[in-house]
Amino acid sequence: MSAFLAISARLWYNAAMKKCLILVNAYSRLKSSLNQSARLAEEFKKLGVRAEVKRNDFFACAIEEGGGLCSRAQEYDFCVYLDKDKYISAMLEKSGMRLFNRHKAIQLCDDKMLTSIALSGRGIAMPRTFAGLLCYDPQEDVNQDALRFVAGELGYPLIVKSSYGSLGSGVFKADDYSALLSVARQLKCTPHLFQRFVAASAGRDVRVIVIGGKVVAAMLRSSDSDFRSNIELGGSGSPYLADEELCSLCVRTAEALGLDYCGIDVLLGEEGYLVCEVNSNAFFGGIEKVAGVNVASAYARHIYEKIYNV
Repeated sequence: MSAFLAISARLWYNAAMKKCLILVNAYSRLKSSLNQSARLAEEFKKLGVRAEVKRNDFFACAIEEGGGLCSRAQEYDFCVYLDKDKYISAMLEKSGMRLFNRHKAIQLCDDKMLTSIALSGRGIAMPRTFAGLLCYDPQEDVNQDALRFVAGELGYPLIVKSSYGSLGSGVFKADDYSALLSVARQLKCTPHLFQRFVAASAGRDVRVIVIGGKVVAAMLRSSDSDFRSNIELGGSGSPYLADEELCSLCVRTAEALGLDYCGIDVLLGEEGYLVCEVNSNAFFGGIEKVAGVNVASAYARHIYEKIYNV
């Protein structure tokens, strides 16, 4: 009888236990990514939520033969989606799972041009930007008349970015037409964009973390050797006091994209702040150390309050 009661109690406990799924990319081995998921799991545990960190390689959802949607994640109360695989996020959300961030928000942030389009017309300052012409034939040369037009509008140097990429990858500075032509040829068959180079912010920007509509941390990133300020590329971080203007800009940016959590990269323009990029899964290890803020705790608590209505 006692063994039966013990088993029953254990089954009841498992059923009543708050559980969440933290999904990371199927192939990522980045130390920053592993730290992010581990820190969140640690903070959820303090709140009484058992977090299971899994690689996104177990086919959490699938479309059945008859057209139905099958989910293998129904035991979890919610999912912290630290991946950019838009197919799994779309299926999980359609199955009824609450994602942090939501599928649409992740999709908008994953594509830098879609981010800019979503933010346009909302009074959010950004550098002047042109969408790159997408070529479907690798044998076709780039449209040089279009390149000259863009260069005439933006001036040199100008920035060329792959629409997809993180940690500073896929971002190039073209100092003259020769460099612009070379980069355009490299990116012609992938989504990309052209953007005004903000000289006043060369090698420095401000990374701002927004959670639940509030700015929780900010740091100045700077580099003496690169026009990009990414810490992963050798940049360094220092504390930055976010003023009212910066907070308002970043909160409005997060709201426009439907983000519960994000890292916003803000350029220090000649006439004020300019939103450069928005990362829906921004790594927070560096900014936690620099700003002295427990970002993981703030994010976990925001999710906890949203899900469990406390």
